[in-house]
Amino acid sequence: MAQLLFLIILYALPSLVVAIHNSTTGGCAIIRPPRDGGIRYRGLTQEQIRNVQILPVDYEIEYICRGNRVIVGPKVRKCLPNGTWTDITLHSRCLLLCPRVWTSLENGRVALKPPGPPVEGTVLHYSCHAGFMLEGRNISHCTKLGKWDSPKPACLYDRNYKGKKKLYIGALFPMSGGWPGGQACLPSAQMALDLVNNRTDILPDYELELIYYDSMCDPGESTKLLYDLLYTEPIKTVLMPGCSSVSTLVAEAARMWNLIVLSYGSSSPALSNRNRFPTFFRTHPSATLHNPTRVRLFQKWKWTKIATIQQTTEVFTSTLDDLEQRVKEAGIEISVRQSFLTDPAVAVKNLKRQDARIIVGLFYETEARKVFCEVFKEKLYGKKYVWFLIGWYADNWFKIKDPSINCTIENMTEAVEGHVTTEIVMLNPETVRGASNLTSQEFLGALMNRLGGKNPEETGGFQEAPLAYDAVWALALALNKTVAPLKAKGRRLEDFNYNNHDITAEIYRALNTSSFEGVSGHVVFDAQGSRMAMTLIEQLQGGSYKKIGYYDSSQKNLSWFGNDVWIGAGPPADSTIVIEEFRYLSQKLFAAVSVFAGLGILLGIVCLTFNIYNSNVRYIQNSQPYLNNMTAVGCMMALAAVFPLGIDGHHIHRSQFTVVCQFRLWLLGLGFSLAYGSMFTKIWWVHNLFTKKEEKKEKRKHLEPWKLYATVGVLLAIDVLSLMIWQIVDPLHITVEKFTREAPKGDLDVLIQPLLEHCTSEKMNTWLGVVYGYKGLLLLLGIFLAYETKSVSTEKINDHRAVGMAIYNVAVLCIITAPVTMILTSQQDASFAFAALAIVFSVYITLVVLFVPKMRRLITRGEWQSEQQDTLKTGSSTNNNDEEKSRQLERENRELQKIIQEKEQRVSELRNQLVERQALRNRRRPSSGTNQNHSNPSPPSSQPDPKSLLPPPSYPNPASDNHSSLPPSFSNSSNLYQADSKISRNHCHNSQIPLLYK
Repeated sequence: MAQLLFLIILYALPSLVVAIHNSTTGGCAIIRPPRDGGIRYRGLTQEQIRNVQILPVDYEIEYICRGNRVIVGPKVRKCLPNGTWTDITLHSRCLLLCPRVWTSLENGRVALKPPGPPVEGTVLHYSCHAGFMLEGRNISHCTKLGKWDSPKPACLYDRNYKGKKKLYIGALFPMSGGWPGGQACLPSAQMALDLVNNRTDILPDYELELIYYDSMCDPGESTKLLYDLLYTEPIKTVLMPGCSSVSTLVAEAARMWNLIVLSYGSSSPALSNRNRFPTFFRTHPSATLHNPTRVRLFQKWKWTKIATIQQTTEVFTSTLDDLEQRVKEAGIEISVRQSFLTDPAVAVKNLKRQDARIIVGLFYETEARKVFCEVFKEKLYGKKYVWFLIGWYADNWFKIKDPSINCTIENMTEAVEGHVTTEIVMLNPETVRGASNLTSQEFLGALMNRLGGKNPEETGGFQEAPLAYDAVWALALALNKTVAPLKAKGRRLEDFNYNNHDITAEIYRALNTSSFEGVSGHVVFDAQGSRMAMTLIEQLQGGSYKKIGYYDSSQKNLSWFGNDVWIGAGPPADSTIVIEEFRYLSQKLFAAVSVFAGLGILLGIVCLTFNIYNSNVRYIQNSQPYLNNMTAVGCMMALAAVFPLGIDGHHIHRSQFTVVCQFRLWLLGLGFSLAYGSMFTKIWWVHNLFTKKEEKKEKRKHLEPWKLYATVGVLLAIDVLSLMIWQIVDPLHITVEKFTREAPKGDLDVLIQPLLEHCTSEKMNTWLGVVYGYKGLLLLLGIFLAYETKSVSTEKINDHRAVGMAIYNVAVLCIITAPVTMILTSQQDASFAFAALAIVFSVYITLVVLFVPKMRRLITRGEWQSEQQDTLKTGSSTNNNDEEKSRQLERENRELQKIIQEKEQRVSELRNQLVERQALRNRRRPSSGTNQNHSNPSPPSSQPDPKSLLPPPSYPNPASDNHSSLPPSFSNSSNLYQADSKISRNHCHNSQIPLLYK
């Protein structure tokens, strides 16, 4: 005993010393790697590894092996605060791996000791299934060289075996986790296996055996378990997973092993994808089976608009995608689609804001309580709303206290009242004996006995237990159906392996054509391998669920009990009833403006009649009466456009509204071109004729009227051409503008949708830009010409100043009205009033300015009589005499200017001669002065007077010699030649001299 104690101390002493040393230094000493292996130091360079001796606390090292060796023992060690490494007592070794092929045996079992990878020291024990005998050694050892010490044995068919051969089913039952459905489904499946194995008419030569694991409804854990099922003996013929997430993993991997997958608890719509899951079947109907029932109820209650809210998970997203496709085919619209991850507050608020009424909710039970707490807060319940929920919640789910919500049970009960649920019928409601010779009630009794009296509400998967029971029966019947076809091909079920596609195809074909009565109802699979079943429809009435109907999606048959109850008078509307109400022009405003427009047209007729009647009067003739007639006609057309501007759907049918739009455009466009074009033509020609240079004045003596009319015709043709192109390329049509909905007074579930009709085209802004640009330039040019010619006086167009004033007013009103009406286009009264009154005012101003002064002159002076009489007697009027006198004076003025220029030229020559003579006399005077000192002076007549040699007072000094630079018109030569007979004519009075130099 003492020796043993001594040896233990000796063995432990070095470790103890190292631990004490390490604890004093605050780390762990570097340890040696295993043989044929090394250590990976994380975060250290090779230089640091060579120099470091102590590693810090919590530092981790990892063992690695060379070649094809694997680590046996702890792979990672961590430095502890006490200075030791984790699992220091367990050795880590790098050993060679023996071939894994020896670890599986077809039609037999292989036991590994110790469990784990087959490395040096691993021992395999072989055994065969019933009906097979082992050929070879039943034990094999893995050597140091990485090889087995004996060949792999084989299990051969024993033709002398008289017992049943076993077929193995690999199953994953979630006994715990998010959905512990295996608690009831496993006993149900075992009960079905017992009944199948005791039947002599179903698989008489075989026995079904279930090999199962707890998947915990976790895909990660299920991956490990699936590996064990596939790589450990015996070979499994079929796999039976439970919840959807696990079934997705298993079904996607199973096709690589030619395995059929039959699920009893998967509802995910994604599993219906045959391309992704080609060998998958399920007795649990797809979650999408609720959708045909929902669509049928929508149609029954005549709802065409629904909303959805879902929890963001794969199963609910797939279900909603399927629902969206189905309602689209049924002509139903999903107007709102909301989703949430954990907090549904924002999603519920969006439902309220977007006026959702018929709402489909897809979420788990815990999230349902959160949703309806928010529903209560937002008042999204009552007689205006209907909620559709999943039917597999607990009956009292809304009464369970949940610390994650702040609503009372009373609040929740009030919010959920009246909602409708759809639930897959998982227990046959009819008393009928199916393939198992049990009714649904007998099955429940037998299941309760197996559960040992457990409370069904506390047992996970109790509702799905009939589906697991029928899944075993569907598999047994399908396998039984394959025996004969396989025997005809020389195959047997026991020959199945993971490479045998023929047997898998026979099992698939048998399952796909399955049809029998089970305890869950009639069992049949659709083309996607999903169970087709009936749907139960329930409604929460007074705090408890009441059955209100069944729906058979395969037969499209709705069984309705007629006991549905509603908070209001009946099923609510699917949305707020929207009453479309067109906004029409105020009839009082239209009548008032129409009166003014009618009076304006009457005034235009009076003006036109006056102008035509007095067209022979010289004063009217000199105002270009035909242009004035065009102005009057254009004004009347513009006023006529006021009537179609005010005509809307209140007066005519909508189909005729396009014609009214055309009348508006053409009347207003052509009216403007005639009225404004004729005025613009007058002012243009006045400016063109009376702002010419002196040398071109002769060309303006005679104004040809056809040029005026041609100008108006060009402007009118441009308008007609542009309007025709507009209506051919982009014709006007009706558009309806929608405004914000308005709520009427009272508690009515309706909204008023105001609408307003407009005349428009596809490129309305482009066309308006072209028209407004062209018209705007004309208006600006008209203003400029009117300003330039304001001081011009001409008898050819004697009313051009009035025309200029009219142009000012029209231009100002048009420039203001065009942008304002575009801004006010959504306000029919304001837009019409502004546009119509602008037309009326501009027309009134134009007619009054152009025609009233003419009427006043002819009435007050009586000129229409005297001028007509003078014309009849003399053939000419006073205006003709004045023009003739003016032309005669201009001719005489030109003749006098020529005479004055000749006289001034003669005067200039005489001055030059006088200057030369004076200079000659000055040179002679000194030489002859001494001889004539005492002589008598010359007589006055022989010597010129110096004063007589001076120029006239109005001429400059000859010595300056500047007279040649002055223009003739600035010399006062008329004073020198007053005796000229041409200047002394009676009509050339001094008062008319300025006219001669004009």
